[in-house]
Amino acid sequence: MSSLPFILASATTGWITLGTAAVLKLTREKPVRAADRPLAPVTVLKPLCGADPSLRENLETFFVQDHPTYELLFGVERADDAAIPVVESLIADYPLVRARIIVHVPPRGENPKVRNLRGIVGHASFDLVLISDSNVRAPRGYLSDAVRELAAHPDNGLVTNLFVGAGGGTLGADLEAVQLTGFCASGAALPTIVGDAAVIGKSMLFSRTTFESLGGFARVADVLAEDYVIGKMFQHGGFRVVLAPTVLDNVLGAITVRGFFDRQLRWSMLRARLRPSTFLLEPLTSPLAMLPFAWTFMGAWAALWMVALLVVRDALPWAALKGLRGIHKPLALSIVREVFALAIWVCTPFKRHASWRGHKVRVGAGTMLFHEIDPAAVRGA
Repeated sequence: MSSLPFILASATTGWITLGTAAVLKLTREKPVRAADRPLAPVTVLKPLCGADPSLRENLETFFVQDHPTYELLFGVERADDAAIPVVESLIADYPLVRARIIVHVPPRGENPKVRNLRGIVGHASFDLVLISDSNVRAPRGYLSDAVRELAAHPDNGLVTNLFVGAGGGTLGADLEAVQLTGFCASGAALPTIVGDAAVIGKSMLFSRTTFESLGGFARVADVLAEDYVIGKMFQHGGFRVVLAPTVLDNVLGAITVRGFFDRQLRWSMLRARLRPSTFLLEPLTSPLAMLPFAWTFMGAWAALWMVALLVVRDALPWAALKGLRGIHKPLALSIVREVFALAIWVCTPFKRHASWRGHKVRVGAGTMLFHEIDPAAVRGA
């Protein structure tokens, strides 16, 4: 009998076990405490575009942080953006918090988030900057813990966090939550712990001076996966990328199943263009995909092997990151998520474009963004 099925099943078992162990290790770590060291001030950059129903509740968690010295900069590209009244209301409710709305003309660049960040970072009062998405909710000690983590070692260059899905209440949102606490959490935790930074940019804290010395936002203005590339900029610049133990909530709206599929297809397209060889091996992370191979030497026990690995990958991190509330979701939906993941993997090579509010661009190697031009129009010109 060929040893290939055993090798493949062993690889799947090893990856899932190590990935889950990495997540559990992070959740058991205590935030860095250094009572005798003053906390450096920090500027929080919040790029905004429109107002989701949960926007006020999300942003309010940043107005009640326990950090002694920080400011909030909210960037919008239009004076009539729906997010502005929400932020103005919060500024009025928390007059002691330094907070400003920056309405700016965006610099050139195809990535809309990076355009927004480039428009507001010049207004930062402090060298430490923290990038935070609008759909993030944070515990009260989040900023302080991140700053302490960055200062804990002279080689630390960037601090990021794991996050979990919160809210939603639809099947699509539940599938997204299972994806975030399982595949995404282990896929970020394990490589980053071993020194191969895999940053998901819901939260990134770093020194602006250091970042600009590495190329700054200009280097990622036309890159879709700007968070991953920023992590690599610090890694290859000789700095450590650190995952802080503070877990953040990624607030999910009423995502449909189609919305879940489309979002994960875009993420899959990014992984395929950033690390093609690793993307080709992604089925090894799926116990469902490897089930036929395991069956050749386990027989019917392979079904139990598959279920056990799904519990280890999806349910254990859920319990560690979110607690036991809602634990039935990964237990019930893990196999459904597996089917979607394999379908997305098959569809990924045919996905070539990304869209934001009707703005469609071509995604090339390294997630570089390009406008497609009609060759006939060019010849005519």
